Amino acid sequence: MLYQPIDNDLFVQNRKRFVGQLQPDSIVVLNSNDIMPTSADGVYPFVQHTDLFYLSGIDQEESTLVICPDAREEKHRQILFLKETSEQIALWEGRKYSKEEATDVSGIQTVYWKHEFESIFKPLALQSDAIYLNTNEHLRADTSVQTRDGRFLEWCRQSFPLHRYQRLAPIMHQLRAVKSAPEVDLIKKACGITEKAFYRLLGFIKPGVWEFEIAAEICHEFLTRRSRGPAYQTIVASGENACALHYIKNDRQCRDGELVLIDFGAEYAHYAADVTRTLPVNGRFTKRQKQIYNAVLAVQKAAIEMLKPGNRMDEYNRQVGSVMEAELISLGLLDAGEVKRQSRPQPLYKKYFPHGTSHYLGLDVHDYGDGYRKFEAGMVFTCEPGIYIRDEAIGVRIENDILITADGPVDLTAGIPREAEQIEALMNE
Repeated sequence: MLYQPIDNDLFVQNRKRFVGQLQPDSIVVLNSNDIMPTSADGVYPFVQHTDLFYLSGIDQEESTLVICPDAREEKHRQILFLKETSEQIALWEGRKYSKEEATDVSGIQTVYWKHEFESIFKPLALQSDAIYLNTNEHLRADTSVQTRDGRFLEWCRQSFPLHRYQRLAPIMHQLRAVKSAPEVDLIKKACGITEKAFYRLLGFIKPGVWEFEIAAEICHEFLTRRSRGPAYQTIVASGENACALHYIKNDRQCRDGELVLIDFGAEYAHYAADVTRTLPVNGRFTKRQKQIYNAVLAVQKAAIEMLKPGNRMDEYNRQVGSVMEAELISLGLLDAGEVKRQSRPQPLYKKYFPHGTSHYLGLDVHDYGDGYRKFEAGMVFTCEPGIYIRDEAIGVRIENDILITADGPVDLTAGIPREAEQIEALMNE
């Protein structure tokens, strides 16, 4: 792996908290992601399922984790099943985990090869009343492609039709929403790598540079600092492209007098950073650009202060919306009288700020979490207000990553400049 070894106590403690959420006499199965095909004999790079990683630290395809807290034999209360290596596999693909290495990574003492799965799993399942299976219950998930977990679910129901089945996802959403100190450190590492990439861009961006060249500079910095690469597809959106929220073509040349919106974040040990900065291509904001930029920055600063224990996403977004309304009125984009008479289900500010202000951040960029759950210390959120004005070909978004604590919000990306004057000064050094 590119990242440095992680103390397996992180995964040991994650499993301990996880087991505390299970019903008695139950068994849990989590599978790795598949290696996905492209065409001919091509495949995409393997990306581990984050639930499996969260509970084991195992970062290899064709892996399965079984947890059976009430198993009669203690050695079978936590089991890893791995792809058995061979000289042929080592020749073509490189080394795989040995059993000893898997134990060192995960803290799990019992490791079998995957061909032994059915003979070990069947008696454990027959001793259990309930079987927990994993499905993707993220609200924005695309579930059109069947996963390894999905195939296992079908096999398991056919093999054990009279068992009681339980959803694993609610437990993972509950646990993963609050980060432990080691997890926060890994997110900080991803944020630090992202910060280095940003500073690399300040002297690189100028009129005539292509969006894809900016993305390449980001990728170079990520890879040289032990990141596998971007935690999500990098957005480099100049001019009117910045008004397309998920623009990823990155195929336009940046022009003098324009802004370029860059939404990027490093992945480190599967943990994500998620940052957006909006820069003047020539190093100087126009008067209008700076007005809009400072309005977004004012909303972001106010929103960050609202990320505190006890608040809730729906109320938080309403509070941020009120601040945004005031800024849009001052910019001449909204009329104060019309705002007073508006329909609250469809507030007028949504024309210029159509997305939410924050989302959970962690092992996934849009990480697990309940939108109706009150904010708690240990949660990490993005804070990313924006103003998008198609008629002026201006899109501005500013995004930082915020840790909620009992003592107030902590900005994990505070080292990435965001004041307009500071950005201008750095770009013109």
